[in-house]
Amino acid sequence: MKLAARVSQVTPSLTLAIAAKAKAMKAEGVDVCSFSAGEPDFDTPAHIKAAAAKALDEGKTKYGAAAGEPKLREAIARKLKADNGLDYKAENVIVTNGGKHSLYNLIVALIDPGDEVIIPAPYWLSYPEMVTLVGGASVIVPTDASTGYKITPEQLRKSITPKTKLLILNSPSNPTGMVYTPAEIKALAEVVVDADIFVVSDEIYEKILYDGAEHISIGSLGKEIFDRTLISNGFAKAYSMTGWRIGYLAGPLEIIKATSTIQGHSTSNVCTFAQYGAIAALESSQDCVEEMRQAFAKRRQVMLDRLNAIPGLSTAKPDGAFYLFPDISKTGLKSLEFCDALIEEHQVAVIPGIAFGADDNIRLSYATDMATIEKGMDRLEKFVRSRI
Repeated sequence: MKLAARVSQVTPSLTLAIAAKAKAMKAEGVDVCSFSAGEPDFDTPAHIKAAAAKALDEGKTKYGAAAGEPKLREAIARKLKADNGLDYKAENVIVTNGGKHSLYNLIVALIDPGDEVIIPAPYWLSYPEMVTLVGGASVIVPTDASTGYKITPEQLRKSITPKTKLLILNSPSNPTGMVYTPAEIKALAEVVVDADIFVVSDEIYEKILYDGAEHISIGSLGKEIFDRTLISNGFAKAYSMTGWRIGYLAGPLEIIKATSTIQGHSTSNVCTFAQYGAIAALESSQDCVEEMRQAFAKRRQVMLDRLNAIPGLSTAKPDGAFYLFPDISKTGLKSLEFCDALIEEHQVAVIPGIAFGADDNIRLSYATDMATIEKGMDRLEKFVRSRI
């Protein structure tokens, strides 16, 4: 069978593959400690589930507007104004099948073959694959621990060419957990405005911050950058709604209308009654978000302390999200070899950094229970000591 050429140009998701392998091993009775999936282990808060159940009972089970339920789009616009200082109307928002879908819709709407998209590395592994699927060119800009795994204004400026169309900015970051400071965001915004390119700010982890770190939306810094900014976000991480598949994109009206047209011919509307759960998530108490954030903070510290006590590993302290990104270069192993041996020999699942453009690192998620963290760290330490 001859498939479309674009299929062979895209790499399957290593995060999904490893998470699936860990689940399969568990189903076979193997005691696996999995730090692979970027998924909170908490149940969706009860009031959110109740709102969706109520909508289901009320018969909200029919087709809806392709761009999302009007009440949800309005609630998102209010949230963006109150939380992020972004003056969007409901018409500037589209509800999508998860945050990933919002990014894919944007790239389909904005990027032509040959257009360049700047992606700082380490990056979430789906960014460059989305660009590849539409024939664009990913310009990967390497960063390292010396800059906190953040792109500098100088790096950004040097990476821009006449073909540059878009910068993808992710803060708090998957996979590093780093958070750009307000001053760093302001400096990047100045470069974006000077170059007259677009920036999409992936803010899916904005509510998961530690040690006084501050999240700032780049579009809030003035009209010129606001006009060039898209915001991608969703409900998966902050509200533990990963399986609900509800995300959104906000930005200039012309782009949002274009993504709505694309969505109208691809997926159409997001699950109707699930959107009422999302409304409840935004309009009800945010205590559930804070409770989960506090639990993540405790887990982060335990895992960080354990990792930094293992000879041969060095791990920067993240300011957000729920990942650690240790450097494994002193083990003499590259990331895929490290991860394959770790799961086969000690039944610990982690993600190789090569998936994120950093082959000397691995990613561990601490969105799991403390008992698993302690047991998994014991196994990881035993493995690393056997290799040093």
